[in-house]
Amino acid sequence: MDRHRCRFCAEELDETFVDLGLSPLANSFVPKEREDATEPTYPLHARVCRACGLVQLPQFEPAANIFDQYLYYSSYSESWLRHSERYAAEMIARAKLGATSEVIEIASNDGYLLQFFRRAGIGALGIEPASGPAAVAIAKGIPTRTCYFGRDVATALRAEGHRPDLIVANNVLPHVADINDFVAGLRILLPDSGRVTLELPHLLHLIEGIQFDTIYHEHLSYFSLATLETVFRAHGLRVFDVDELPTHGGSLRLHVCTEAAPRSPSPALERLRRREAVAGIDQPATYRDFRRKVTAKREMVRDFLEAARRAGKTVLAYGAPAKGNTLLNYCDVTRELIPFTVDRNPHKQGMLLPGTHLPIRDPAALMAARPDYVFILPWNLKDEIIAQLSEVRSWGGQFVAPAPDLTIVS
Repeated sequence: MDRHRCRFCAEELDETFVDLGLSPLANSFVPKEREDATEPTYPLHARVCRACGLVQLPQFEPAANIFDQYLYYSSYSESWLRHSERYAAEMIARAKLGATSEVIEIASNDGYLLQFFRRAGIGALGIEPASGPAAVAIAKGIPTRTCYFGRDVATALRAEGHRPDLIVANNVLPHVADINDFVAGLRILLPDSGRVTLELPHLLHLIEGIQFDTIYHEHLSYFSLATLETVFRAHGLRVFDVDELPTHGGSLRLHVCTEAAPRSPSPALERLRRREAVAGIDQPATYRDFRRKVTAKREMVRDFLEAARRAGKTVLAYGAPAKGNTLLNYCDVTRELIPFTVDRNPHKQGMLLPGTHLPIRDPAALMAARPDYVFILPWNLKDEIIAQLSEVRSWGGQFVAPAPDLTIVS
């Protein structure tokens, strides 16, 4: 076995969390003209650190190769925009933000969140490495720096006089290769009077919901609360509150302050600590049970698609999310089983999914084809997608969501 070291504490990684075989990078969409070219694939073998509990994948591609031309634009999800608007309103109240306050968001994408702070008259600055989404944010009037966050950027911002009342980092820490550099940057930039909020998927939900498809190479790390507290404590920061969210199949929103800040741990934080301990989130038996369930779920997906084909039923997919590519590749889905998928993001339309090479088309193509089943790849947005595609029911079509169990929705 190749030797790998934990990206946080440098201990040797010799415990398997789950091995999903070889897979291309989940967001490496293939241009039509390169359909016959060989794609690089990498082991999708997640390991867990016995010392700190961090579940992780090795880094195979530099961040620049993945994110500089990133095709994910947060504003295409209406439910995510509503979630972000609610968050902004809540934090304006909780942190008592006003005209003299400043909010800095790391991985600010296309301005999907900061626009709500700007509308409230609050100063905002985005940090976004992907040039496409950053340009969209700037066009909205949101100041945005196109760079990767870490110690150096934090030091430069502090030298410029930035003292943010709120630092936001939504769904970015799992993508970070150098966790220590990133979290050290938070400590440099955060004043004792401020707070950081971070949203990220919760390892406990990944395990309980058998959400193996949320494992892909761009997601380098998978966090429990216990591991997160260990990471922040190592850099002079501490978690003082936590919100449990339904987003991305079950996420945490951590509220983090400096060690010197006069904030006490919340009852919600204490409750979640106990829940993780009871669930045995750091026990090898838990990982073995998870691996068994992943294998069973793969067979469930295959059995459904094969049965639909034998019955002469058509199945088309909706969405082109990274998680969908993990599921399709691990389950060996071909065009014979799902001829194509559709996505609202015009930047993805006309491309092919990595590995399976399913064509990505405009949603109008799905409506024209009138499939018997619509297989929802971004299952975390199931309700939003079913509402958008309500016309599918007019010809007797049904929806299929693959998590936590494969479910058919009429």
